[in-house]
Amino acid sequence: MAVPDRRFALKRGAMSITKAIILSAGQGSRLLPLTRDVPKCMIDFNGRTLISWQVAALVANGVTDIVVVTGFRTERVEDHALQLYRDTGARIRTLFNPFFQVADNLGTCWIAREEMDRDFIILNGDTIISDEIVARLIGGAQDAITVTVDVKAGDYDDDDMKVNRDGSGRLLAIGKRLLPPDTNAESIGMLAFTGEGPAIFRNQIDQMMRTPEGVERWYLRAIDIIAKGNRVGTVSIEGLDWQEVDFPQDVEAAKTLTARWLAEGRYAK
Repeated sequence: MAVPDRRFALKRGAMSITKAIILSAGQGSRLLPLTRDVPKCMIDFNGRTLISWQVAALVANGVTDIVVVTGFRTERVEDHALQLYRDTGARIRTLFNPFFQVADNLGTCWIAREEMDRDFIILNGDTIISDEIVARLIGGAQDAITVTVDVKAGDYDDDDMKVNRDGSGRLLAIGKRLLPPDTNAESIGMLAFTGEGPAIFRNQIDQMMRTPEGVERWYLRAIDIIAKGNRVGTVSIEGLDWQEVDFPQDVEAAKTLTARWLAEGRYAK
């Protein structure tokens, strides 16, 4: 009996990713006073919240089982998730992280680990992405874990989640402290886990959360560790539209981007 090609099997499985986990527990303190009483994911961009733009891009690609991990002002996000369900028909659920004030997003992932029960996409709650990016990730998720990356023409700044990958697209290292000679891409905070990927990620999260420094870690530190012993792939979305909303200037950039999408008639309700 012929042994099936693992890479092809993973790629074919990735084509049917229907689940996503959105990490939206934080307040977004760097956007104060805008986020004094409004979670970052609830910021309005041209009549649509940040999380609504994310859901639209996911649903456009058949991702209709969406778990939103909440924290700050959770009741607002919970009410909004119900409205998004009514608007889209997608199964949108919330999962409250009671430790959002004392743990970084590795802890948020740990709270959601039971939801990592099949192929899924994970997405930071502060990143607006286009439907083309979701399609590019799903279509290119040939490895158990695939990181979506962009490539800059200039230098990467201190706040970028920098990536080092080889000529085949394999991720070698990821982290904010990578030196310029070791950086050739940046993570946009969106990954796909297929095949054995969810189990590998869950196990790594659990190991790290059992250590004293676990609550202080970002989940991409888990990816960096996994990449040392397993192949972690990357998919480039260079040239496609996305915008992280982390600083006040990002808000204006996101408004400009979403205004263009509205003018194009994209994601019409």
